[in-house]
Amino acid sequence: MIREEWARFGTSRGRVIGMAVAALIPLLLGLTLAVTAHATCGRSGGGHDTLEEVCPPPLLGPGGQAVEDKFYFVHQSLRGDGSITTRVNSMTGRIKEPPPPGTGGGPPPVPGLVPWAKAGVMVKDGIKQGAQYAAVMLTAEHGVRMQHNFTEDTAGSAGGGPRWLRLTRAGDTLTGFESPDGKQWTEVGRARLDGLPETVEIGLFAASPGALTMNGGATESRFSAATAVFDQVSPQRGTWKSDDIGVSMEPDGVTPHHPGGFTRSGDRFIVTGVGDIAPSTEGQPIERTLVGGFAGLIPMIVVAVTFATAGHRRGPIGRPGAGLAAKSVVIGTLAFLAGVIPAAVVVPMSLTMLPPKGVHPLPAELPAYLQVIVGTGLLFAAVAVLSLALGALIGRGVAAIAAAVTVVFVPYGLALAGLGEWLLTFTPAAGFAIQQSLREYAHVQGFYLPMTGYFPLSPWAGFGVLCAYAALAHWAAGGRRNPT
Repeated sequence: MIREEWARFGTSRGRVIGMAVAALIPLLLGLTLAVTAHATCGRSGGGHDTLEEVCPPPLLGPGGQAVEDKFYFVHQSLRGDGSITTRVNSMTGRIKEPPPPGTGGGPPPVPGLVPWAKAGVMVKDGIKQGAQYAAVMLTAEHGVRMQHNFTEDTAGSAGGGPRWLRLTRAGDTLTGFESPDGKQWTEVGRARLDGLPETVEIGLFAASPGALTMNGGATESRFSAATAVFDQVSPQRGTWKSDDIGVSMEPDGVTPHHPGGFTRSGDRFIVTGVGDIAPSTEGQPIERTLVGGFAGLIPMIVVAVTFATAGHRRGPIGRPGAGLAAKSVVIGTLAFLAGVIPAAVVVPMSLTMLPPKGVHPLPAELPAYLQVIVGTGLLFAAVAVLSLALGALIGRGVAAIAAAVTVVFVPYGLALAGLGEWLLTFTPAAGFAIQQSLREYAHVQGFYLPMTGYFPLSPWAGFGVLCAYAALAHWAAGGRRNPT
């Protein structure tokens, strides 16, 4: 039956052309975007020699992921094993409120802390941004945490300060401790930093991520700063150095923009920091190179529905349920190829062509790249099988095409418009999650929204929802064509 349906599909020039168009659209649109895209971030030179500068690549962490590494660090060099102990006595902060509508810069910052403002002790492989580190810290609303190499986070006790913190180094192993009184200590967590050099920097730090808000449907990150008071710092090894790591500069290239700082009186340190030490949640995910896939799904839906309704008009064959299953194998295989082949071309070519033009898709690990490419094929296949079943169930081509387009695209569009993220959990549009390459981090406050590339379900769970709808439609279509 599969051979018969395969031959039947090939006898229709319209269906063959339609499937080819479904593959060509994401391929051509993806390559066109890669060729024409260009992004600039500022100007260099002056007068008639002013030139637009392409945007720089994202900062990468030890694991190759895009990261933020911006904080104030008061530190000393540590050779070999050692430790640092301090008490975070208090932490205060400032947050810039959004400007009133129609105004300029808005009011000055007001007292307050963002939930993931943090201060504590750190060991870092030098002061270069993106270098390995481990830290134990007190946060504004998430208690004590131990974090290392940006992506790893271990929770300690809840609550606020004052809180004693200790970080010890033994070879490549860093261990964080906390104490309410400096006498009874509890281990928070351990981190192994492979290849940590003999000499590292150890000291006190403070950081404060931007305050996140939605302004007229657009995401916005506003200035915030955290100021921590440290005391009873030990041991005191010698001269303390300070670095405002990753501080932004004004257009003159000399004046720091929102700098941090510190003051010292005896063993009392007051450290103010701006920024974050965490994975980056900003930037374009690699699946954005496949935006043409949305348009490619339309002709593919038309092909799948007409493949079902053509057989429906001729009447059911000997075993209609088996015939529908055979059609599903054929249309699913062709749709998978129509999705995976363009993705396998567009994604690697875009990753090669876009960075020199200042467009830098967020890096991902190899499994995520493969998931995006293969997942695009699976998405095409599942939508095609669902459309085929709707065609067999409804029996009228135009109505079935409208139904398939509605259940697949309308919930996704509404979710992107902010009118119901739950639609990407309980409708076939959940299947688009299979193309998600981004990872949501519990210790990073970000805009985890469909419009920024995040889905409420994991990639495979979302794809499972789409497959469940396709199976349900097949069951219903089989029952309609085989009445009891």
